[in-house]
Amino acid sequence: MQKIWGTIFAVFLLGACAEKKEKTADKPAIAEISKPKIEIREYGFKISDFNVIKDTVQYGDSFGEIMQDNAVDYNKVLKIINDYKEVFDVRRIQVGKPYLLLKSKDSLSDVEVFVYQNDLINYTVVDFRDSVTAYKARKEIKYVQRQASGIIETSLSEAILDQGIDYNITNNLSEIYAWTIDFFRLQKGDRFKVIYKERYINDTVYAGAEPIEAAYFEHSGTPLYAFAYESDSLKNIVDYYDDQANNLRRTFLRAPVKFSRISSRYNLKRRIRYYGYKVRPHRGTDYAAPLGTPIMATADGLVTESTRRGGNGKYVKIRHNATYSTQYLHMKKQKVKRGEYVKQGDVIGWIGMTGNTGGPHVCYRFWRNGRQVDPLREKLPAADPLPEPLRPDYYSYIGPIKDQLDCIEFKPVIKEDLITFNP
Repeated sequence: MQKIWGTIFAVFLLGACAEKKEKTADKPAIAEISKPKIEIREYGFKISDFNVIKDTVQYGDSFGEIMQDNAVDYNKVLKIINDYKEVFDVRRIQVGKPYLLLKSKDSLSDVEVFVYQNDLINYTVVDFRDSVTAYKARKEIKYVQRQASGIIETSLSEAILDQGIDYNITNNLSEIYAWTIDFFRLQKGDRFKVIYKERYINDTVYAGAEPIEAAYFEHSGTPLYAFAYESDSLKNIVDYYDDQANNLRRTFLRAPVKFSRISSRYNLKRRIRYYGYKVRPHRGTDYAAPLGTPIMATADGLVTESTRRGGNGKYVKIRHNATYSTQYLHMKKQKVKRGEYVKQGDVIGWIGMTGNTGGPHVCYRFWRNGRQVDPLREKLPAADPLPEPLRPDYYSYIGPIKDQLDCIEFKPVIKEDLITFNP
């Protein structure tokens, strides 16, 4: 009986399989669809049309030698050197910069295009095909808005790095608040928020951060807003203003160096062990920093002295107006000469150890009405606030940005805004 049921089941399976084959045979054959080949383009060229050589500028390389090594006609090279100096100054190619050679695919393998990458975004193309030409171009950039916050435990730079934020944001914040916050006296618990954009190439390659759009800094319990605003569209002047339209700039920077430390303050009763603890007034503020650190002019002015003298070592003195003058001592080297006019933030020299000094620093001296005073105790004059006619537009512009800043929570992680901006 078991054999009979086995035979019936086998016949049933054969029938089912045959029926399935028939149904399959009745169906029309599905044509294979070939997938289109992805066209790869770099620097505006279809890469598959060329033999590609990628390399970097080596020590001792020159544009002429690279072209000569790749058998480029000398007259073509000469045309680039002579006729396209403003577009591509071949004397300024730098060691370590990547370049691309696009060669023809025929047996001659001639160099048809040379691409020099100036930086992650900008590049220069030298096209040897037909008439020789050169031009500058930019890679397509995607902008992603980010917002971040942090609480200071030890320093601003550490708070920034702990968040995984671009270190340049530290510099940007210090420049925005350079006139209103003494970054050498930040306190534990001071906090900040920032809104800015990051640049990406091909959606993945990070290409740096844009200038800060808006910021909030709470220093010693005092809140300070900052909003980037173009006050003069004709001159493209962008300044940072607070929520009351006051300019955050002052006529003087608080310090002549970035991220240094004060090693000795202005002190008329200072006693020095070397001189038997006799009173030796110190009429300057010493900012210690590594040798070679740039020293900046703290305000616009005329260089009245740039020389070397006794214990002062190499120094620069600047007259800013009829009221104020500043002096910068112990430089390694000066960058400016007497009679030159400098702008606030210009590098005027570098930290050194010339003259009487026990370590690398700049002694910053400050005169008001011909009398040396402590710059950290001076109430420095502010720049002009935003003109009244521009204020309605300004308040309308910053309104939603201020709301966004206020909504950012102080968390130890970066919050990424999903809104993206394409150029």
